[in-house]
Order: sequence, then C-alpha cells, then structure tokens
Amino acid sequence: MAFRSPFAAVPRQLWGNATTSTLRSTSLKSLVSRGLATAVPPVTQNSVGSKGPTAMVFMNMGGPSTTDQVEDFLSRLFSDGDLIPLGRLQSYIGPILARRRTPKIQKQYADIGGGSPIRKWSEYQCEEMCKILDKISPETAPHKPYVAFRYAAPLTETMYNQLFEDGFGNGKGGRAVAFTQYPQYSCSTTGSSLNELWKLRNRMEGKRADGEVDQAGAIQWSVIDRWPTHPGLVEAFAQNIEAQLQTYPEDKRDKVVLLFSAHSLPMSVVNRGDPYPAEVAATVHAVMQRLKFSNPYRLCWQSQVGPSAWLGAQTQDTVMEYVKRGQTDLVLVPIAFTSDHIETLYELDLEVIEEANSPGVKRAESLNGNPTFIQALADVAHDHLQKGEPCSAQMTLRCQGCRSERCLEQKKFFAGKRLSSLVL
Repeated sequence: MAFRSPFAAVPRQLWGNATTSTLRSTSLKSLVSRGLATAVPPVTQNSVGSKGPTAMVFMNMGGPSTTDQVEDFLSRLFSDGDLIPLGRLQSYIGPILARRRTPKIQKQYADIGGGSPIRKWSEYQCEEMCKILDKISPETAPHKPYVAFRYAAPLTETMYNQLFEDGFGNGKGGRAVAFTQYPQYSCSTTGSSLNELWKLRNRMEGKRADGEVDQAGAIQWSVIDRWPTHPGLVEAFAQNIEAQLQTYPEDKRDKVVLLFSAHSLPMSVVNRGDPYPAEVAATVHAVMQRLKFSNPYRLCWQSQVGPSAWLGAQTQDTVMEYVKRGQTDLVLVPIAFTSDHIETLYELDLEVIEEANSPGVKRAESLNGNPTFIQALADVAHDHLQKGEPCSAQMTLRCQGCRSERCLEQKKFFAGKRLSSLVL
C-alpha cells in the first residue's frame, strides 16, 4: 500500500540511510540526545551598506515536530493555493480537509518517533554551514542561521520578525539570502516559499510612495533558487549510495539496481512547464556519472494521490514489479530530499521496503548531517555571495503555461533592477 501522505484524495502540486534499521542513527531522539541543534548567539546588524553580517535563511516545507502540531500543519498546507489550488473557498475547505486527515497522519508521525525530524536537521545544517562560511567568506561574516518553514514552525513570518529583532531591516538595512532546501526547483515548493516571503516582505517592510519595493533601510534579499548538479551535493549522494552497496556480497554488488525516488507531480503541473522533472533527472545523471555508471538505475516517483494523472512510474509499483521479476537487490535513493522526514521514514522505510519483504531491498542514507553535504551547502552559499547575483537567470522565467500575476511580481522583486527585464 503506497503512502498516502497528508494530501490524499485531493489533487495537489506537492513535494510532499538505510532501511528502517538505520533509523536509530538519524532519528529525532538521537539528534536531540547528541545536542546537534545548539543555539547560536544573535547577530546585530550595525553597519548599513557593509558586506556583513549576512542572514542565511533555509527555506523548506517543514513538518510537525510533535503529533499535536499535525492539524495546524495540514491546515496551512491545504490552504496554500500554490500547492493545492482549491478555488475561492480554499480558506474554508482547507481546514476541513486538514481536520479529516489529522488522525491518520498523526498515527504515521507517531510511527516514526512522534514527529518530523526536519526542523532539527534544518537547524543543524544551517548552523554548521554558517560556521564554515565564517571561515571561507570572512568579508560577509558573521553569518546568522535562520530557518523558514512554509507550513510548520518556525514559519516565514516568525523568521522575519526574528530578523528585525536581530537588527536586520526596519531602517537598518542588512543582507539576507533565501536558500531553498529543495535542490531542484518547482513552483509548488521553492516557488510557494518565495511567494510567501515576497508577500511578507511587502507587508512588513512596506513600499515607497512610487510603488517600488526597495525601500531604504529594508533587508536586501537575494535567492539561491536551485542547485541540482552542484558537485558537493552529487558527491554526498554518491558516498551514501556507495556505503549501502558495500552491504551486498561483492559478486552481486554491481548488479544491484539503484532506484532514485523523488516526489511526483500532477501531469497538469508538468505540462504547464514546471522545471522540476528535468532538474531531478539532471541530479540523477550527475550522480551516476560520479559512480561511473557502475549499476543499472531508474528514476521513479513517489506519493501519487487522487484520480488525476501523475508523473510516473511510481516508486511503490516499481519496487514490487522488480521483486516479482526476481530482481530483489534494490537500493532506494531519496534524490530530492536534503534530510529525513515522513516520506523517507514512513513511506519508503515503513511501507515500500516492508511490503517488498525482501532483505535485498534497502535505502541509501539520507543527507542529514553528512559532512560532505554540509560542506556543499557552504560552497553553494559562498559561490552565491561571491557572485553578488540576486538569483539565477533560470528563475527569471515563469513556466510556459503560467498565468499567475503573483508569481510574475515575486520574480520581478527577487530578480532586482538588473534582471527584472528578463522576467517573462
């Protein structure tokens, strides 16, 4: 039975090492006990126009840290028209759907330890990255870590208020980098987070009389909007795959099938021109190049819900079909996630792998606290800071079939004066 995540029975645009036995090394309880998410002292912005301090803001969907937070999480999620377009009554329908889904989703979070570890991993990753940035980019130091989740605490608005408290914006200026933790761009994930950030920026820092949103003393934003083939990201994935392949007998190792799994999208979103499928495929190809194409592989897609057509083939169906054909040595690789959350710990570990009922079906470790991955984050951020670009050129294009004025205006804002003419 495939995992029917919080969005089951509703059309959506969503994104959402090791087998279950390895969860002991990556669980929330383990992370907390090791004290990985330690607090970092605040940084005060005190020099308008200087290159530092720099706020580094990790953007992600987030997840409920406890089962008591599940309904609020689902309510925010179902109310997001960028993710799940439900029409004019969305603000009314969303909370109703959330309430109905809460008991089932609470049980799933209970089964993975009582909540999502995504906040702990995000805070740890961002803090560790900032420590490296302070060393390799002293001209933009100190770097202050922040996390902004779309549907769970800490929400984007909470993050923005914290920026104010720490001396950024509100007439004091300062630089902030919105760093998406979805390496591959989709309008449903990175796009939604940027729409929310843009909306709050306008509300909390205002506009000039002429309508410009570049008010003196406001936070100066730039965006790391995608990084699907960064060498450090590719290396981290490859190392985790190689580690899992070592658990197979040597004479079978090169015959193990690698199944890269990413969250699926409705075909309506794909046909609109969303770049996500192509960028995920680019990550997979880069990883296989690093592995010298040592094993047969396929890219498949997880978490299809509802009756509409979705991008396939589905991960659950792929695993069962290969096992039925006698190919029982498979390694699942969560290629679009930067840490464990419900779709790795529950869907892949507790549904797909258990249903396969074969000791040869395993999962590569998630990136989590991988030092190679942390270094990759720092390298991505350092490159961005050195270039001084507001965003990638790729972000200036809307999807071919996009008709959203909000998306258009958001892109113009983050592109800035230099690149805004490219926004179409």
